[in-house]
Amino acid sequence: MPPKPKFTKEEIAAAALAIIREESVEALTARSLGAKLGTSARPIFTVFKSMDEVKWAARALALREFEAYTGDFTAYTPAFKKIGMQMVSYAIHEPEVFKLLFMQEHKEGRCFANTIEDLGGMADICISLIRRDYALTPEEAETLFEQMWVHTFGIGVLCATRVCDFSEEQIANMLGQVFAGMLMVLKSGKKDACAIQPQKDFVGKVGDLPYLRDWCTEKKQEEEI
Repeated sequence: MPPKPKFTKEEIAAAALAIIREESVEALTARSLGAKLGTSARPIFTVFKSMDEVKWAARALALREFEAYTGDFTAYTPAFKKIGMQMVSYAIHEPEVFKLLFMQEHKEGRCFANTIEDLGGMADICISLIRRDYALTPEEAETLFEQMWVHTFGIGVLCATRVCDFSEEQIANMLGQVFAGMLMVLKSGKKDACAIQPQKDFVGKVGDLPYLRDWCTEKKQEEEI
């Protein structure tokens, strides 16, 4: 009969998340986790198969925390902007957990859709809010969400890594300006920004970057196999 687990999965995941929050993702090891739990590393592996599995259990716990942190948007107008502001705020106040959620390297490149799936139901909530408040089609709302997510994520990374220190007003202005610009593009009925500005203002065109072109071609061929 296998030994009875000394700790539950939830207890181990919570201890792992505490280490990440206090130190970093890299600081999470079997030894440090055992010390946090007041035991050896052995009881961890009666519940989890590997430390990588522990890390992803901690991430699932962190995602629930993040959803609660960004969930207070219903009384705010515009609601979608509130979520973006909260995301950046989380990056500022919980930098190591933000890195766990959004800055983990994968062995292989992933498409944007896979990244969005990692958000759980957050993407669907955001797209629904955009459709409700701005009378956009599902496709337009998804396009707007994707562009804003990339922009918001970028600001969050700059804050989490302490590369930049933005004020709340600066963050609000940056998000608002890009959102207004994207909304203008979508409302014009032309999703390509080049279509509403002089072509001469743009240096190069899609396909001018050999590495990017080759990578995209390889990914498409892999998907077709």
